[in-house]
Amino acid sequence: MTGVGRVLVAVYGILALAATGRSVFQIIDHFSLAPVAFVLSAFSALIYIVATIALIAPGRVWYRVAWTTISIELAGVLVVGTITTFAPGLFGAGVGDPFGDNSTVWSTYGAGYLFIPLVLPVLGMLWLSRHKPASVAETSAAASDTAAKA
Repeated sequence: MTGVGRVLVAVYGILALAATGRSVFQIIDHFSLAPVAFVLSAFSALIYIVATIALIAPGRVWYRVAWTTISIELAGVLVVGTITTFAPGLFGAGVGDPFGDNSTVWSTYGAGYLFIPLVLPVLGMLWLSRHKPASVAETSAAASDTAAKA
């Protein structure tokens, strides 16, 4: 992996560390204030960790894992971002939080992280679509040939 791929993995790794640190702190320090938001923070951390590993690991299975985790990430950012934009109190955001922030990494489309959580899965999907493992590319080509002949 070189160039843009390395940058992508580095950003995923940084986000994995940030989301993990945030969720651990939130859950340990004030879980009762917004349990749904803090569980979502932990879930997003897990998604970022697995996506980082999947982008690094070779092979067809890891390629599919990368697609799956990045798709879940995009769906999470869109769903949580929309909910927290239009119904911010639903996850307990801002209610009694001594730090004034019961949000998740995906809240308000990742605004707390410079919208990187919103842009990153799109970039990840673009990168994955252009860097298929040989076995996946060969299988796709064979399926296309078979469909064309039928």
